[in-house]
Amino acid sequence: MTSPSQERPAPRQDQTPPGETGAMEPEPRDEMRGYRGSGLLEGRRALITGGDSGIGRAVAVAFAKEGADVAIAYLGEQGETDDADHTTALVRGEGRRCEAYRADLSREAECRSVVARTAADLGGIDILVNNCGYQNPVDDLSELSSEQWEYTFRVNIHSFFWTTHAALEHLGDGSAVINTSSVNGLRGNKTLIDYSATKGAILAFTYALAQSLMDRGIRVNCVAPGPVWTPLIPATFPPERVEDFGKQAPMGRAAHPDEIAPSYVFFAAGRLSSYYSGEVLAPLGGETMPG
Repeated sequence: MTSPSQERPAPRQDQTPPGETGAMEPEPRDEMRGYRGSGLLEGRRALITGGDSGIGRAVAVAFAKEGADVAIAYLGEQGETDDADHTTALVRGEGRRCEAYRADLSREAECRSVVARTAADLGGIDILVNNCGYQNPVDDLSELSSEQWEYTFRVNIHSFFWTTHAALEHLGDGSAVINTSSVNGLRGNKTLIDYSATKGAILAFTYALAQSLMDRGIRVNCVAPGPVWTPLIPATFPPERVEDFGKQAPMGRAAHPDEIAPSYVFFAAGRLSSYYSGEVLAPLGGETMPG
C-alpha cells in the first residue's frame, strides 16, 4: 500500500494546522472505495465528530455504505471545509443523508449544539462517534504551556464528555458510543505528553461509561489505533518526522484510514458486537501490548 513506509517514505512536507487531505503526498485512502456494505446499520443515525477527514471520513462513508444517515462535526478552517464538503458528497453518493456542522468542539455550548442539531435534522441519534482530536508535539515538558495542556484536554476528552452527556436523551437501548483513543494512550509518547494523557483518559472514560450505561442498553467501546496517515500528521509534525512516520510499526508503515474504519462498523453494529461493551480494539500494525 502507498503510505509512508521503510520502502516508500513520504516526501518531506508540512501544512498549517489542522491540515488538508488534498495537500498530502501520498493522499490517504479514506473513501472506503472497495468496501461493500450489507445493511448492518440500516436506518441508524450517527454523529461523528472530526468527521471531515482521516478516520472520521472513512467511518462516515463506511456507515453510509451500511445504511446509516450521518452527521459530521468539524472545526471549520478553509481546508477542513473543503474536506467536509467532500465527505458529505461521498456519503450522499451512497444514497444516505449527510449533515455537516462547523463547530469548535473545545467549547461546551458548541458540543451540545451539534448534538441537538443532529437529533433534529436526522430525527434522532443511535450512534455517537467521539473522534475529534488535537496534538502539538513538544521536545521537552518545559515547552508545554498551561494553555496548550488545557486546550488539548478540552478538545480530546472534555468534548467527549460534553457530546455524550448531551446525546444521552437521544440514545436508547441498542445505541452505541465509540471513542477514539490512540496507541499513545496505551504506552505514552515523550513528545506528545498532553495528547497521550488525554488518550489515556479516553480509555478510562470508556471503561467507566460502559459500566454506567449498561442498564440503559447503550454499549460503549473504543478504538485505539497506531500510526494512521491523516492530515493531522503533516499539519503537526516537522517534515523529517513526517518522512519517518509509521516506520516504527512492525508492518513498517502507517495505516490508511480505510483500514481502521471497519473497527467502528464492528462496534456500531449490534449484529456483530452485541456482547461487547467497555472493550478496546487496537489496530497497531503488528505491535503487541502487555495486558
